[in-house]
Amino acid sequence: MATPEQKRILVTEIPGPKSVKLHEQRGAAFAAGFGVSLPIFVAEAGGGIVVDVDGNHLIDLASGIAVTSVGASHPEVVAAVQAQAERFTHTCFMVTEYESAVDVATALNRLTPGDHEKRTGLFSTGAEAVENAIKIARSYTGRSAVVVLSHAYHGRTLLTMTMTAKNVPYKEGFGPYAPEIYRVPSPYPFRWVGDPDNVAQEAFDQLVDVITSQIGAHNVAAIVVEPVQGEGGFVVPPDGYLPKVAAFAKEHGIVFVADEIQSGLGRTGTMFAVDHEGVVPDIVTTAKALAGGMPLSAVTGRAEIMDAVAPGGLGGTYAGNPVACAAAKAALEVIERDDLPAKARRIEQLAKPRLEALTGEDSWVGDVRGRGAMLAMEFVRPGTTEPAPEAAKKVAAYANAHGVLTLTCGTYGNVIRLLPPLVIGEDLLADALDVLEAAVATLA
Repeated sequence: MATPEQKRILVTEIPGPKSVKLHEQRGAAFAAGFGVSLPIFVAEAGGGIVVDVDGNHLIDLASGIAVTSVGASHPEVVAAVQAQAERFTHTCFMVTEYESAVDVATALNRLTPGDHEKRTGLFSTGAEAVENAIKIARSYTGRSAVVVLSHAYHGRTLLTMTMTAKNVPYKEGFGPYAPEIYRVPSPYPFRWVGDPDNVAQEAFDQLVDVITSQIGAHNVAAIVVEPVQGEGGFVVPPDGYLPKVAAFAKEHGIVFVADEIQSGLGRTGTMFAVDHEGVVPDIVTTAKALAGGMPLSAVTGRAEIMDAVAPGGLGGTYAGNPVACAAAKAALEVIERDDLPAKARRIEQLAKPRLEALTGEDSWVGDVRGRGAMLAMEFVRPGTTEPAPEAAKKVAAYANAHGVLTLTCGTYGNVIRLLPPLVIGEDLLADALDVLEAAVATLA
């Protein structure tokens, strides 16, 4: 199938009549707990365009939540999936082995930060990767406590849901939660209540205080940090914070885990978001963009840490599925060969100034932040930092209705995030930004 025409085309209202009818059918068939950002049904997608069943071409600023970085139907990924599916779809890597899984692990060992000896384990979902990173850290250290940040998001399973900060919709009614999870303040510059010029040091001091006074550093197995917080609002830690945390972890024998599931593999303009400050984590978790849309995740870390778990202690029926591994090999080759981190930097260069121009004393856009193609606008009541989720919702609805697929996020539901495919055309990106500017103008 050819890549859809890379142009925004509106044939019907959004959603169109076919999508509306299918959405009604969904309501009768699917559990209500599954939400949806935009109730359209997709017929095809590729490059920077999603085509719905009514024939509308929408500009994709979501990438399936940072998954389709190489596009939703990159021909090399498609060909790899087709070829592998013809050979075999599954055997279970814990039963019989296949070369593609080893190839993906080898590539991740090479691409992740640091030149130390590494090992990788392959799994299916991001939450599964985080859970296994915690299992590995606990096995290696013999400790149980795990430290995470406020505004964090790490998944929906029991352990990762506990590690996630936001209550509604991720935790409400699902307790009791997993034990031995401790939370420290996130260095959130826009909302920091202390010295705005000293956020990194003050947040680090608070982390140290909580660990030393409330937990005991000798009881902490892992500190888990998103180098750019995703669901919590695309919060970028100020320079210096991550290096301080990594150094503290090393000093106290704590495993420092970088959750790069949303920020990794080129999304922020470097291969991994920690690369911006030269931080070398003990463990890196990846998923989302790893396999170009197929379900695959990974835990990559120092060999001595990863090998602390005895054979049989890690795995899963679908862990490192061969079709997903074939897709990952192709996607990783495209990311490297086509230098998609540079494409992400170009997206930031084009988009961020236009977004920043929307801020001001009288603007509902209180903050613009992010790195590479992981950008966000935080909406507040003008002249304050009071969250304005209704403004974010209105802007997103306007953009969606005019053919630009957007996502909201943030602890307060007041952030619009931009996650375009890294292969999006510049004209298409410019058109999407035109629509977003018009959407923000409606708030006046």
